[in-house]
Parts: sequence; C-alpha cells; structure tokens
Amino acid sequence: FGAVNELGVFHMSDSGLKEVSNPSSILLSRHTQPVTGSVVAATLEGSRPFLVEVQALVDAQPTSSPRRLTVGLEQNRLAMLLAVLNKHGRISSGNFDIFANIVGGMRVTETGADVPFLFAILSSLTDKCFPKDTVCFGEIGLAGEIRPVKGGTERITEAAKQGFRRAIVPKANMPRQRVPNISVDSIEKIGDLLEVFN
Repeated sequence: FGAVNELGVFHMSDSGLKEVSNPSSILLSRHTQPVTGSVVAATLEGSRPFLVEVQALVDAQPTSSPRRLTVGLEQNRLAMLLAVLNKHGRISSGNFDIFANIVGGMRVTETGADVPFLFAILSSLTDKCFPKDTVCFGEIGLAGEIRPVKGGTERITEAAKQGFRRAIVPKANMPRQRVPNISVDSIEKIGDLLEVFN
C-alpha cells in the first residue's frame, strides 16, 4: 500500500532480493577522462532522486533523411527539443543523425531531463566535453525558457552526496539555503544554456 509512482531498486543475490541503498552509484559510469556527449542528469522517480548518465551522439549525415533514435527517452520529446534549439538557439541539426540514450536501461519520462539532453547533444555537436563534476536538470519550454521542476533541492542534495561539485538548474529551482559541498548556477533561457559551451 502506498504511492504507485515510487520506485525501488533491488539486486538479486544468492540469498534473494536485496535493496540497493544507493542506486545512483550503479547508474553512473564515471569515465576516467571527460568524454563528449555525456552529461549527468538529476532525475526524480516518484519522490526519489536519481542521477543517471545521458548520452548523445551527433553524426554528420550527407543524405536528406537524418535519423533520430532514442533509448530511454520519448522520441517526440527529442524532436521538440531539437526544434527549440533550432528556433531559439539558431543551431540546426537537420544535417545530422542524432542518437540519444539513458545509460543502464533506465527510462526517463519526466521533463527534468530536457536540459541534460540538450547539453549532451551540444557537447557531441561541438566536440566539447561537459564538465565531469557537474550535474544538471530542468524542463525546456517551447518559448526557449528553462522551466523549474519539482524536487529541485532533493536533486541537488543527491548530486552533492555523489561527489558532484556544481549543479546547473532553472532559476526558480535555486535553493533558498545553501546545499553543502556543491555550488549552484542558474539558467533562464536557451541562450544561458548555450553559454556553457562558449
């Protein structure tokens, strides 16, 4: 009995199912060197914050039919994000194949993964690595604004527990009190997001 949108993570051992107390640690690959197209997203499943790795691969496509493939993210959401990037960021992806993936087989349905996915796409497109000690989240609106999501402080706190030192969040998700061991920067629009790679 209880909320139907809560998520539990268990590990099958010789003695049966055992709870995984820190699921974020098994969902992050933690590359030894920074890699392009890889961004850590702070997501929320029910009331539980998770950190997941978002990957994107942007590859030049000489034909007129670029492919869009997603694993762990709704395909229509990716199409919308690319349209916003084109309209408000003046960055066209029409000549590129774009592949997007959530590492570890997770499926993210909440809108807080919008900002990480755009960061991953921009990282692959520009061939610049996203800072490996940084986590991000936020919803992107059709007008190019960065919208807040629920559980902002919980997401930032989880990131700090996992050793991340910086969080990029929507302005309305800035915590009222400082979260120990992590600095928090806010973004309001697509232009702010693009400045990270300039």
